[in-house]
Amino acid sequence: MRIVRQIEELRRAAADFPGLAFVPTMGGLHDGHIALMHLARGTARHVAASIFVNRLQFAPSEDFASYPRTFEADCAKLRAASVDLLFAPDDTVLYPEPQAFIVEPPAIAGELEGRFRPRFFHGVATVVLKLFNCVQPRIAVFGKKDYQQLHVVRAMVRQLNLPIDVLAGETVREPDGLALSSRNSYLSATERAEAPHLQRVLQKVKNGMACGNAVRELVAAGWQPDYVEVRRRSDLGPPQGDDRELVALAAARLGGTRLIDNLEF
Repeated sequence: MRIVRQIEELRRAAADFPGLAFVPTMGGLHDGHIALMHLARGTARHVAASIFVNRLQFAPSEDFASYPRTFEADCAKLRAASVDLLFAPDDTVLYPEPQAFIVEPPAIAGELEGRFRPRFFHGVATVVLKLFNCVQPRIAVFGKKDYQQLHVVRAMVRQLNLPIDVLAGETVREPDGLALSSRNSYLSATERAEAPHLQRVLQKVKNGMACGNAVRELVAAGWQPDYVEVRRRSDLGPPQGDDRELVALAAARLGGTRLIDNLEF
């Protein structure tokens, strides 16, 4: 695996790997990320990944400084997954000057996650566009666990006419149903035992439980829910009476850790 840290070096290296499939990450890699690498490998001859903790998508009160940074372990996992090229820039490479040009995402970015993390999707869309411009992939792979992020990225690629196919990888879970996440490492043993409750609540919503009742169940179990909602899969708008392709989405804090999950039905 070739590791590059500068944009000019990346573009020279990418010439040796035509038709790249690209998986952007913030590091702290787990089996969910590696599943995305394997999905990318199944669609292209060459696979590139990136590791970059994007300051723009963290609010001042969030965990930018403490976000898991496990670069050597991440590299070992990427090598084992036969990734060809890793782009690992630092802040001064992607943001050599204050980022005055910011991608304005669609209105849906102000709902769900955006309601509780203002301007989060501005930061996500801006860094993803910058990474796309640097790597210039043919295919990009994102996980469904970050469901709204996947929707925003797809909309950006479509509306800006980027020559990239965006593929979605299924959420990878622990045997007890907890969605894999780099932030799971923050959970205490007691919190880890409780964490699968979020997915169980979404299963109940799928089976007809009202979202308000789902919120109350989480509160009773010691969570601090931000939202539990059902939306259309196509555009994340509120479902109408005849909509059948739906997704239940939830975000809640358990102790000091904020977890998100979703369930299509």
